[in-house]
Amino acid sequence: MNDTPYSRFEGTDLILRDELAIDRTLLANERTLMAYLRSGVALLIAGVTIMHFSSQGWFWMVGLACVPVGAITAVIGVVRYRIMNKRIALVRNRAKPGTGQNKDAGI
Repeated sequence: MNDTPYSRFEGTDLILRDELAIDRTLLANERTLMAYLRSGVALLIAGVTIMHFSSQGWFWMVGLACVPVGAITAVIGVVRYRIMNKRIALVRNRAKPGTGQNKDAGI
């Protein structure tokens, strides 16, 4: 038994509406990756800036904590993007083009 979220669609061909939904999902996945990376870079920059301009020890520690949290945020975003991208590719490649299985029957 296949445990992907899309395993219930195994017996059906993809129609145009499904292909467009997959394209929207790919774009949403990329937007989510960019949001993770943007947050990670913002945390890195905030941490370095706080450490550079602070003179108090506790404030410098807050800046020091922001740097690894920013890097971890970026890594988590990349990992989640790759996992979801593989799942989306499984659905898209399920009906192999050129074999007659991927006809736009719903148009």
